[in-house]
Amino acid sequence: MISIIIASTSTELLARAEDNIRATVGVPFEIISFDNSEGRNGLCEVYNRGAMKAKFDIFCFMHEDIKIHTTDWGKTVSDIFLDNKKLGLIGVAGSQYKSLSPSGWHCYDIDALEVMYYNIIQNYKYEQRQTTKDYSNETGTKLAKVVCIDGVWMCCTREALQNYAFDEKLLKGFHGYDLDFSLGINQTHGVAVTFEVLIEHFSEGRFNKDWLREILKIHAKWSKYLPINLTNLEDEKLKSGELKAFKNIFRRMCREEFKSIEMFQVIQASKASKLVTIDFYLTLIAKATKYALKRFAIS
Repeated sequence: MISIIIASTSTELLARAEDNIRATVGVPFEIISFDNSEGRNGLCEVYNRGAMKAKFDIFCFMHEDIKIHTTDWGKTVSDIFLDNKKLGLIGVAGSQYKSLSPSGWHCYDIDALEVMYYNIIQNYKYEQRQTTKDYSNETGTKLAKVVCIDGVWMCCTREALQNYAFDEKLLKGFHGYDLDFSLGINQTHGVAVTFEVLIEHFSEGRFNKDWLREILKIHAKWSKYLPINLTNLEDEKLKSGELKAFKNIFRRMCREEFKSIEMFQVIQASKASKLVTIDFYLTLIAKATKYALKRFAIS
């Protein structure tokens, strides 16, 4: 009923994940794991290979450093897809707004908690922080339609993946695969966050320079479709948040020693968006110029 695909970096973590799956999934399943401990293959490539080997029609792509707390979650996932024929992809964290400005599955600079849907127990490996139970569900729904989801745990149908596979030509590493996949699936199927499956994640994401490089690739690919807004957020609020987000991206690119031309390439990639008026475009140019000059002065 469900094929579970894992890119593994640790035999110990994989064994724990497999034990947890066997104890909780509650339906016929298979685990398709790949030893990627040396990081030779990007996640997009690994996940596509796993999907090609899968014998069931529901795929679960998951990190190995998680624990699923929900009993019979495989039946829950199956029922969700059975009851929602147009649905192609579900996760446990996602957003109803995908910004034009480069970001992951959510944009911190768009100050609107109502677009965020998530339910996850989060542990921290790289920061000295206490475990948190992260929950946001403004509408109190069991299944929230979103634009994009977090890739820590996500399930999709075979039909959806046949329409849009992971882009292993564009994304060679370990970042951005979930954002690109969500946006691709959105072209033909629905994407949603379920509140009927609870997972615990034992490490947080690392949003380093490699992450940003992948996000910029995805931004260039999808910007003409962005922003995507499934809510009633006001245009002025969105534009203000978007400009703030672009400013912070340029500041970060300056700090992390991206080339000045790369900042302007971000703007060029954004020109096709319906959000970019002449005034908006000129404001972006001014912000990028400021940080490009600062970058030039530093170098």
